[in-house]
Amino acid sequence: MNPDRIFEAFPAPSYRGNQEQALRDIRDAFEAGNDVVLVRAPTGSGKSLLARAVAGCARTVDEAEPVEATGAYYTTPQVSQLDDVAGDELLQDLNIIRGKSNYTCILPGELDTPVNQAPCVRERGYDCSVQHRCPYFSDRAIASNRSIAAMTLAYFMQTAGSEVFRKRDVVVIDEAHGLSEWAEMYATIQLGPRTVPFWDDLRVPEVDSVEGAVRYAEALARRCTSRKDELLGQESLSPGEVRERDRLQELIGELDFFVEDYRDRQSPTTWLVDQDEAADSSRDGRSASSSGDETENPNGGPLTIKPMDPERYLRYTVWDRGNKFALLSATILNKDAFCRHVGLEPSRVALVDVGHTFPVENRPLYDVTQGKMTYEHREETLPKIARTIVRIMQAHPDEKGLIHAHSYAIQEQLESLLTDFGVGDRVRAHSRDDRDADLESWKASSEPDVFLSVKMEEALDLKGDLCRWQVLCKAPFLNTSDSRVAHRLEEGQWAWYYRAALRTVIQACGRVIRAPDDHGATYVADSSLLDLFERARTDMPDWFEEQVDRLSEPTLPEFEPRAALEATNGGGGGGYSRTSSHSVSSSGPKEGADSGGSPNESDARGRSQSRSRSRRGRRSSKRSPLADVWDTDG
Repeated sequence: MNPDRIFEAFPAPSYRGNQEQALRDIRDAFEAGNDVVLVRAPTGSGKSLLARAVAGCARTVDEAEPVEATGAYYTTPQVSQLDDVAGDELLQDLNIIRGKSNYTCILPGELDTPVNQAPCVRERGYDCSVQHRCPYFSDRAIASNRSIAAMTLAYFMQTAGSEVFRKRDVVVIDEAHGLSEWAEMYATIQLGPRTVPFWDDLRVPEVDSVEGAVRYAEALARRCTSRKDELLGQESLSPGEVRERDRLQELIGELDFFVEDYRDRQSPTTWLVDQDEAADSSRDGRSASSSGDETENPNGGPLTIKPMDPERYLRYTVWDRGNKFALLSATILNKDAFCRHVGLEPSRVALVDVGHTFPVENRPLYDVTQGKMTYEHREETLPKIARTIVRIMQAHPDEKGLIHAHSYAIQEQLESLLTDFGVGDRVRAHSRDDRDADLESWKASSEPDVFLSVKMEEALDLKGDLCRWQVLCKAPFLNTSDSRVAHRLEEGQWAWYYRAALRTVIQACGRVIRAPDDHGATYVADSSLLDLFERARTDMPDWFEEQVDRLSEPTLPEFEPRAALEATNGGGGGGYSRTSSHSVSSSGPKEGADSGGSPNESDARGRSQSRSRSRRGRRSSKRSPLADVWDTDG
């Protein structure tokens, strides 16, 4: 790596904000001998341009000995981030490769067939006459032979050990704050009817220990190998059989890694096992097709095998893939804790802070808290939040808004309450299956609609008039019913717990302000968020702490739903501008219990439509011992 090349590798014709200083600090950090540089760069700092500059410092073929690694990888966990890179003219030399399922075959009669199900993978010995023009193999060849290959983190990890994508000199990971969590997710093994092709033919024991899960994993891997060999022995396969073969190969690798890692006494990974109850049809001790193979041992249900702090997995899939690393994010909150969770030695890691260039008055935080949104308090608090959202809609009659509902249960209840209050015509929501389409439809609309979102705190660019305000309905604490979360809290890792929630809040706050001359307000509705700000204050970046220190109560209009539907030109009716964004309420207490939330006070338009919608019931689940601390229903 040649850090001195970082300025000439910067792709933009000029610097913006703190970019020049950031490049100087990154260069100095690498020249000081650090193997990894963490770049904490807030929204709008141009992280992708900084990433490209670092990648351009990689050793070139002309500079290298035959055995030395050259070139760079750029990777990000967010597909949308990779799409942004693909559309940026300044980043055209980042050669993007995606998974096979994202490409379609070009053979006649196969134009709707994904490449991962094309004749070349269905028929043994198939000689494709157009492989040189195949969009997947073409992109793969280009990416593997050019100086910078760009891909999602999932694809990057899946290609570990590949002869095509070998070790390179520099690896740049954008949006790297969740690297440990992404690795835990990728290394998690789900064993159930959706993930094991012949699940109905299996007898699954009750597993009461990790050792028991290892024994079962070994037996299952043998079954998978036998079935895969049967498929490989066939001359041709149907698309369904191709999917089964590929899934079996993937599953064998997952099981083998788990068994090997658990047996390795030097491995730092801790494994946890969760098991669901068996289906009723198998509780007699036999599977449907066990042909009388009875046993006294009862059947168990689907298994989830989870790693915690999968340092060994990351070493194989990430750290062994490069010589030098740059990890960029706005929310790497604590260097030592981050290093500990991803298996890095802090003494070989530098942290570079990039200053925020967005004026704090353009990104105000407002306190409209109505109580706690924990499970036991939600029934009382949520109607008050819905009423407050109506008042915020009145304050922004001609501006789009985003509601971070946190879960689909909250989203549905809010949609119903807002419809009952008579403002349903201005409210949109997305389904589980059509998230992207519903989001794009809302963004494309010129109406000042309010979008009820779930898990959209990251990788969402709502610049300018795409959105001027948002509401955080619930503190995004991790689900304490998750065995990994419960295990860490039982060990006293509360600082980690609060950092994870704070990280999501900071990410969410960046959705509605994307440039120094942009502006957008964030309303805090769950009082647990105020507690979070105090508990996690020592891990806050300075620029976000400045926002929290200016937290204020806004002056909102009195509750009048019809006014929320009366868009005006120029922001009349109480809409906030940048200059008035810190007005503090002097009109008495916030909306409280005396305002009730009864829809009888409001326009009932749309009520019959709301009543006729099918409603999802509250999900029942095993309660964690810590469930009384924070909400556990996701």
